[in-house]
Amino acid sequence: MATTLDRTMSIPFVDLKAQYRSIQPQVDAAVAAVMKDAAFIGGPFVEEFERAFARYAGTKHCIGVANGTDALFIALKAMGIGPGDEVITVANSFVATSEAIGMAGAEVVFVDINPNTYTIDVTQIEAKITKKTKAIIPVHLYGQPADMDPILAIAKKHGLRIIGDAAQAHGALYKGQAIATLADITCFSFYPGKNLGAYGDAGALVTDNDEWVSKARMFANHGRTSKYDHGIEGVNSRLDGIQAAVLTVKLGHIEDWTERRRKNAYRYNEALKGLDLVTPRELENVRAVYHLYVVRVPNGRREKLQEFLQTKGISTGVHYPIALPFLGAYNHLGHARTDFPESLQASGEIVSLPMFPELTEEQIQYVAAQISNASL
Repeated sequence: MATTLDRTMSIPFVDLKAQYRSIQPQVDAAVAAVMKDAAFIGGPFVEEFERAFARYAGTKHCIGVANGTDALFIALKAMGIGPGDEVITVANSFVATSEAIGMAGAEVVFVDINPNTYTIDVTQIEAKITKKTKAIIPVHLYGQPADMDPILAIAKKHGLRIIGDAAQAHGALYKGQAIATLADITCFSFYPGKNLGAYGDAGALVTDNDEWVSKARMFANHGRTSKYDHGIEGVNSRLDGIQAAVLTVKLGHIEDWTERRRKNAYRYNEALKGLDLVTPRELENVRAVYHLYVVRVPNGRREKLQEFLQTKGISTGVHYPIALPFLGAYNHLGHARTDFPESLQASGEIVSLPMFPELTEEQIQYVAAQISNASL
C-alpha cells in the first residue's frame, strides 16, 4: 500500500499564506481600524505596539523604525559611535549587521564563529579589541542566542557597549533571561518572514536607557525637535500604523508559534538521526526560537542535496553562502581565507530546511525521508 511518503509533496521554505489564514479575521480588523482612523504614520497603533513589544522584550522602551537595518544604524548613532570607532561583530550573519556599522561611519571588525552554534566565538573577541573599539554586536543567529555571559564580562572589562542583533531571535532566552535584557540596546527586524513579521518592512530597537531613546527617536524622525525645527540632521525611519497594527495582532500569537517552531526542530532532530549531516545544537539553558533550522552537509554534497530535494518539492535555502569578510563590500579589509576558517567552512556546508509554525509532522517526516533517499 502506498504511503504519504511515497508521493511527492510540495513544501515551501516558509508558508506565510498559512499563517495569514490562521489569523485573518484579527488582521483584517486591525488593518481596517487603521484605515478608518487614517493613522498611517505614528499615532495610537504604533504607540500600542511599542508598549506591548517593550513589555515582551523585558525593557522600558521600544522605538519602532522602518526596518531592522535602520534599528542597528540608529542604535549606533544614539550611542555616538561613528567615524574613527571600531565595532566588533561576527563573520557569519546577514550583511545588514556589518552594513549598519559602515552606515554609522565606523569600521567593522569581524570575529570567527563557534562551529557548534554559528554565533560569535567568544574566546576570540578580546584579541580583536583596540583603543578604537566602542561596541560589540553579537548576533543571535537562526534564533540561537549568542553566549552572552562571556560577552558581558568582556564588555565590562573593556568599557564597551553591547548592541544585540536579534533580527532572527524574537522571544529567545539565555539562562532564563530575555536576550534584550542582556544588551544596552537590542535591535529587531519584522521583515515578513521573521518569527514576528509585518506585512512589509519594519523594525524596532529596545532599551532601558532614557537618553538613548530620546536621541534615537529624534534621529529617526529627521532630527526633529518640534514641527519644522530640527536639532540635527537625521533620517526618515518610522514604523507605520498598518504594520504596527499587524504586529500587535501577531504578538499575541508569538509564544504559541515559538513553541511550535521548537517542537518542529526537535522532530527534525529525531527524524534526521543517523544521517550524515549535523543538526542544530543549543547552548545549555537557552530557549532557541528556530527562525531557521540549519543543518550541515559535509564533503561538498550540499548543492547535490538541494537539487535532489527540489525535485521532490522541498524548498531549501543557504544562510549564508558567503561569510561577511569575504563579500566584495569588504575587500578593502584585505582578509585572507585563513582568517576565518570556521565561517569559511560553514558557508560551504550549511543548508536551511523548511521551518515555520504550521509545518506538520508529516511534512517533516517527508523531508527527512527524502534526505535519507538522496544519493549523496
